[in-house]
Amino acid sequence: MGKTYIIGEIGQNHNGSVDIAKLIIDLAGRSIEESLFNLELKGMDAVKLTKRDLKNELSQSQMDALYDTQHSFGKTYGLHREFLELSDEEHFEVYKYAKEKEIDFVETLCAIGCLSLLKIFTPDFLKVASRDLTNHPLLEAMAETKIPIILSTGMAGKTQLDQAIEIISKYHSDISILHCVSQYPTQPENVNLNTIKYLQNNYSNYKIGYSDHTIGIATPLAAVAMGAEIIEKHITIDRRMKGTDQAGSLGPDGVNRMVRDIRMLEKSMGIEDIFIEPTVKSAKNKLERSIATIRSIPAGTIISENDIHLLSPGDGYKWSEKDQVIGKTVLKDISSNEIIYANVISE
Repeated sequence: MGKTYIIGEIGQNHNGSVDIAKLIIDLAGRSIEESLFNLELKGMDAVKLTKRDLKNELSQSQMDALYDTQHSFGKTYGLHREFLELSDEEHFEVYKYAKEKEIDFVETLCAIGCLSLLKIFTPDFLKVASRDLTNHPLLEAMAETKIPIILSTGMAGKTQLDQAIEIISKYHSDISILHCVSQYPTQPENVNLNTIKYLQNNYSNYKIGYSDHTIGIATPLAAVAMGAEIIEKHITIDRRMKGTDQAGSLGPDGVNRMVRDIRMLEKSMGIEDIFIEPTVKSAKNKLERSIATIRSIPAGTIISENDIHLLSPGDGYKWSEKDQVIGKTVLKDISSNEIIYANVISE
């Protein structure tokens, strides 16, 4: 299998702060040491921010609704959302920092007005949020930029996905599709990882991945084992921070474990064959069994099956080779429970 492209979704976990966004980038990009095997494993490949245009986001009544929760950054939901928005220039500052750290930058654009960002810089990928897969005017505007696009299918069936691909394909074919379930967090019985196989079989012209909203790291690992080429997961520097997405994100330890395990899994898949791995040779010699004496056998004895059994180490005759031992003459005394080697029996 190839290398998995891992995206750390910052989303709104920066809590309106460029500095916090930079700290999350540091977390995403750090390499991971696996000391047991003396490996240095690559960190995440990309981070993702989300850009909203609040004038084209919610109904006025939703914007004006009181928002009095422990995660609120404003008296109304509109003020809360406004607090969490970074300006185009701030997005550019975060983008530049990611590039300094040699990390790709993915931008989710939630309205046509958000494309103003692209006058300042060009992200490596544009992301279409699950809710906007049916927002055809936005898809058209994003596709016109010719920037590679990642689609999430969290609220889509085949019809919605096919329509989105048709629109984008008028402009380019650099499309990735992420299986996704827009339930936060996603219950195990709703994940349906086999959708990844369905996408691989029916959309083989595109990269297929998985955007994860489950608790823990087992599900993205399973997705990688199934051939997902892209993994997206919410990350944060502290899951206890204020904010609705923080608790459901991976903190530093979770990021470390998920990235480590994905990178180790990449190395583990191998080829479709069965064979004796060369590094197993020493263990094979030490632990496998060979034909040995069951009693002391004096020189001149002709060996019978009653004289032998199997003991370690495994550098002698195997039971499948017993015909090379039975009926042969012992050339010198052999003690009981010793391996019978070729040099102590007649040819």
